[in-house]
Amino acid sequence: MKNIVKNLTAIPIAIGSKGFSQSSQSLKSLRTLCCSPFVNFVVKNMRFVYFIIFAVTLISCNEKKTEEPQEEESSQTEVALNESQYKTVGIETGFVENRNLNKVIKANGYTTVPPQNSAEVSTLIGGTVKDIFVLEGTYVNKGKVLATIQNLEVIEMQEDYHSATANIEYLQLEYNRQKTLSDETVNPRKVFQEVKSKLAAERARAQAAKNKLDALHVSTKGSTSLVPIVAPISGYVGNIKIAKGAYAQTGITLFEVVDNSQMHLDLNVYEKDLGSISIGQVIDFVLTNQSNKSIKGKIFGINKSFSNESKTVAVHAKIESDDAKGLIPGMYVSANINIINATVPALPKDAVVRNADKYFVFVQEDDHKDDHQHEEGKEEKGAVHEKEIHFKAIEVIPGTTDLGFTEVKFVDKIDPDAKIVTKGAFYLLSAMKGGGEHSH
Repeated sequence: MKNIVKNLTAIPIAIGSKGFSQSSQSLKSLRTLCCSPFVNFVVKNMRFVYFIIFAVTLISCNEKKTEEPQEEESSQTEVALNESQYKTVGIETGFVENRNLNKVIKANGYTTVPPQNSAEVSTLIGGTVKDIFVLEGTYVNKGKVLATIQNLEVIEMQEDYHSATANIEYLQLEYNRQKTLSDETVNPRKVFQEVKSKLAAERARAQAAKNKLDALHVSTKGSTSLVPIVAPISGYVGNIKIAKGAYAQTGITLFEVVDNSQMHLDLNVYEKDLGSISIGQVIDFVLTNQSNKSIKGKIFGINKSFSNESKTVAVHAKIESDDAKGLIPGMYVSANINIINATVPALPKDAVVRNADKYFVFVQEDDHKDDHQHEEGKEEKGAVHEKEIHFKAIEVIPGTTDLGFTEVKFVDKIDPDAKIVTKGAFYLLSAMKGGGEHSH
C-alpha cells in the first residue's frame, strides 16, 4: 500500500516539476500501480462485489413488497359475520331518517296524563278491609272490584230501604182508597191529603236509601255488611295503600289507577321562545335516562300563565298511543320543538364510528355473494358452514348530534333503502381492523 500511495503522489510532482519530458517515467509509475496486489485482488473478486450489490437490491425489494399487504389491510372496508356471531353481538339495522336537528327549540319536561285518566280510589264509608283482589301493576277495567270493606251501617241502610219500600206499597193502596172516597165526598179531603203526604215521604226515604247504597256499590236486594271498592276508570293499578284487616278511613287514598293511553308531555318553554311556539308543531323527544330511542309528538295546547316562579310556560304535546306504550307518568324528557321544517339525513349516534381521521357507517349487503373458496382436501366431507352476513364500511361526514341522532352526509351515494347497522357498529369496526371475522 505504501508503494501505491508513493507512486500516486509522484505523478503530479513529476508533471509539474519536470514537464512533459518526464511523462514516460509517469506512465511507468501507472503500470506499477495497476499491477499492484490490491488492484489485482479487486479485479479477481468482481463476482463477489456483484453478488453483494444484487443481495442488497433484493432485500430492498422484499421490504417494499412486505409493506404492500399492510397498505391493503389498512384500506379494507368489508367484514363478515356468521349467523352465530350476528346473534351474539346483537347487531341491529335501520334506515336513514330525516330529522330536524338544527331549527329547533330545546325544552325539558315530563310525561303525564290528563286528570280524567288518573284516579285516586277512596271509600265513602269507613270500615275494616276484608279482602284485596288486585296487585300493583295489574290492568283493571272500569267497575272491577279492587277490595271489600266491612261496615255494619250498610245493613241499616238496606233495612231503611226495605222498610220504606214496604210502607210505600201499603200507602199506595191507602192513597188509592182515600182518593176514591174523597172524590165521592164520603171522607174529608184532609184524610186523603195526610195519606198522600206520608206516601211522598216514604218514597223520598226509599230513594235516599237507594242512592246511598248505589254510591257504595251495594245492592238494594238482600242484606250485607260488605262494601266493594271498585275501579272508577280502566287502567293500571298503582300504589296500594291498604292492607287486609286495616281500617280504611273516608277521604284517604286506598288505590291509584292510571290510564296511560292518553299520555302526553308537559314541556317548560321560556318566555323568549314563546313567540316561535304554535299548536300543531311536531316535537322529537327522548327520555332523559334512556336516550337510545326518540319518540315523536305534536303540540295541542299552550298555557296562558307562567308556572310558579320559573318564568316558563307549560306546553302540552300529545304522544301517539303506540309510542306511549311503556311510558309512565313522571318520566323526565328532553325535547326538540321543530319550529321550521328543515330536516337532514340522520342516524342513531352509535351507528357512526371513527377510524383514524375518518368516520364510517356499516351497510348490510343482503345480496353479497360469498367468493371465499375452500382448498380441496382441507375440508371434511359433509361439513356444514353457517351462512355469512356481509357488511361494508361506508365513509360519512358527521354533522350535528342531538337527542341520540347524528346528521350524516355520505361521501358516495348509497341506496335509500340500504340497511345500516344501528347497534354493533363498533364491534364490526374492531373486527374489520383485526382482519375481519370471516370464518366458517
